[in-house]
Amino acid sequence: MALAERKIEYYFSFLSLWSYVGSLAFRDLVDRTDARVLYKPVDLFAVFAAGGGKPVKERPLQRQAYRLVEMQRWRQIRGIPLVLHPKYYPADPSLAHRVLLAALDQGSDVAAYVHAGLKAVWADERDVGDPDTVRRLAEENGLDGGRLLHRVEEEDLREREAGLTREAIGRQVFGAPFYFYRDEPFWGQDRLDLLEAAINGSAAPITLPDLSAPA
Repeated sequence: MALAERKIEYYFSFLSLWSYVGSLAFRDLVDRTDARVLYKPVDLFAVFAAGGGKPVKERPLQRQAYRLVEMQRWRQIRGIPLVLHPKYYPADPSLAHRVLLAALDQGSDVAAYVHAGLKAVWADERDVGDPDTVRRLAEENGLDGGRLLHRVEEEDLREREAGLTREAIGRQVFGAPFYFYRDEPFWGQDRLDLLEAAINGSAAPITLPDLSAPA
């Protein structure tokens, strides 16, 4: 299969626990399959609201407790550092998202920065809403943090950031990470095996039905 056909659309947020848990595994998948990733940072809380989801603290206590169990399981499975109650969660990731979009404009390789942004929240307890922290994250991962920060207030970047969230909601995305390959949806880092099978297989994609349409 040609490289151009192996394109994964990746909807995520630096606030997304499960995007972090699956981040390194996703990067390994990308390397194995020679896929190209389209990074699409979104406003996770707006996505939750549109899909009927709730922020963690608004979920039933039973679900909050079980989430902590799953966090410990996946920390062990993935072999990653993971803080159960990170100091800066939830911070506002918008600034870090716009730095990412600005870096993409320059044609930069953003894979390391994306992982670092996720790890900053869930393992390193750094504030991704703080400009100096975001600048350092960018510079630590091969980007020109100072130059990128100068662009973050541009109206074009703000509109693109909002537009990606509208796009995600329009495509029935309801959480993160959410991957699309040939318009076939895969929700959650525990679906990476299914995503890889789709990339390496020849079956027609299974697409989301529009349940809002008249029968």
